[in-house]
Amino acid sequence: MKHTTTREVFAYWDNCRGERLAPERSDIEPGAIRSVLCDTFILTFDHKAGHPFRLAGTRLCAVMGCELKGEPFADLWHEQSRKDIESLIKTIAEETVGLVGSARGTTEDGHTLELELLLLPLGHRGRMPARLLGALAPLRPPYWAGVKPVLELRLGHYRHLGPAIDSVSPPHFRAAPAEHADRRGLVVLQGGRTD
Repeated sequence: MKHTTTREVFAYWDNCRGERLAPERSDIEPGAIRSVLCDTFILTFDHKAGHPFRLAGTRLCAVMGCELKGEPFADLWHEQSRKDIESLIKTIAEETVGLVGSARGTTEDGHTLELELLLLPLGHRGRMPARLLGALAPLRPPYWAGVKPVLELRLGHYRHLGPAIDSVSPPHFRAAPAEHADRRGLVVLQGGRTD
């Protein structure tokens, strides 16, 4: 995570979840992340409606050139990226994992804005996810941000994160038996699956 906003929102979400896969939406207290609220948002998990914004920060609305509350999150994205975003939100729901990635916004006159995207699941009474907590923060806000609206976003590189990802341990390799330790080259060791 490159941006202060995404690091702070993720750390807060991670702290709120404790030992659970994701926190409940009632666990989230906006005052705890007040310094980064301008770049944060909450989405309703509703595929048919395009995952509409429940709340959107002031800087995010200024960058997009409109009030985002009630607007479909999917509509912010270029056609190809929209399919990817919808697929990724489905993965967030099914696997209860978060996502961090890059995005590029484009204005009508061709200016571009590099942003960092964060999407994290929130539950409600055991149902996952009921909402999505997110951030969309400009990496280096240009002079024109908030004056020239971003018309569409394109998704860049991304990775999943969260407890389900963190709990996957790396492979462990068994050391060679002592009688083979001084050999050089290829050694075939007996073993393998027993089933």
